[in-house]
Amino acid sequence: MESYKNSDPRPPIMEGSPPPPEWRIPMIDWDRGPWNRWAFQRIREILPTGPVAASPNPSDLPEALEPIEEISFEGPNGQTNVAQWIDDDYTDGLLIMLDGKIIHESYWNGMTPASVHLCQSVSKSITSTTASTLFAEGLLDPNAPVTDALPELEQTAWKGATLQQVMDMASGVKFDESDYFNRASDIGKMDVAAGWKPVPEGYEDEDWPACIHDQIMTLTTQEVEHGSRFEYRSIETDVLAHAMERVTGKRLPQLVSERLWQPLGAETDACFTLDSSGYALSCGGFNASLRDLARFGLAYLNDGQVDGRQMIPKAWVDDVRSGDHGLFNDYGREHFPNGRYRNQFWIEDADQMGHYCLGIFGQIVYVSPERGMVAVKLSTWPEAVDNDRHDSCVAAFHAIARAFGRDI
Repeated sequence: MESYKNSDPRPPIMEGSPPPPEWRIPMIDWDRGPWNRWAFQRIREILPTGPVAASPNPSDLPEALEPIEEISFEGPNGQTNVAQWIDDDYTDGLLIMLDGKIIHESYWNGMTPASVHLCQSVSKSITSTTASTLFAEGLLDPNAPVTDALPELEQTAWKGATLQQVMDMASGVKFDESDYFNRASDIGKMDVAAGWKPVPEGYEDEDWPACIHDQIMTLTTQEVEHGSRFEYRSIETDVLAHAMERVTGKRLPQLVSERLWQPLGAETDACFTLDSSGYALSCGGFNASLRDLARFGLAYLNDGQVDGRQMIPKAWVDDVRSGDHGLFNDYGREHFPNGRYRNQFWIEDADQMGHYCLGIFGQIVYVSPERGMVAVKLSTWPEAVDNDRHDSCVAAFHAIARAFGRDI
């Protein structure tokens, strides 16, 4: 079934009491179009979740609204403008900030300021930022072997890898994430291990891990020397999160709430999806509001400070922006020709400070210190990954910045 744009009539997904069978969310495909257009804003209704409490005293988000809809730019498919891009790109929410003030905030497809939306792999940057506070306190050492915190990983291909290599997705562990639609791939099995999907029909004889930790323990093949390559593999974030839980004795939702979400001044309770062991999916299961994700980006724009308090360690922010960005691959260069990957962030250009949090199906938090810009876009693309859509988003953000004299 084809998906629908915001300008199209909305189909009656999950409408009625009960909804007709043909309009009920299929659990094997809830994250695909058109079903994701409903599901990404309603994860609590279809999956178990763990709460991430917001702050009792939300931080301010000042406004200086500007019309941006008619700003034009050259996208991969020709000339367009912001208004058309919003519609063509299956946008659910868009927020743009310049110099700490909101110049644009809009909601689509039934989303509101109070809605929480699945962030997919933006969750990785949320998790690593929370980990940065553990590094600052000496509870974890990024340069130490991951087996210091998780000794059972001596039995896996992570033996000998450091936490920093895990965060940079530079371990040598074999994990297939090349095709999000291959149900029997490693990433397909992660959907089942995470509790996101049932075992697909016709694949019952495969080895299906019962939870994410079980899947981690099955990965025993080391392809290359640790630290010798970048290869995007979501399960690296889950190794980091298990280490965070082990050394603190706390679950990830509690850690994120206490060390990130409440100090940020978040106004809306967020949540993580949970697997059968109660583990929160750090690599893709975080759900948050558009405005709170803007607060997250704004903290990075402000060198880790929130209302004058150093909330994210400054050394960590500096390392994200300009650390040892030596590793990338051809896949990454399709998105960012001079880019890198560091600390669970995508570095736009190794010669600049801009960085992205990216999630499949069109989730983006962009921070550009040179432009004084934060951009957050939550989407429900029909495709998990689409290079043209990604490039259009980058072009749109740059065009908006240029329109306000922020070209670099």
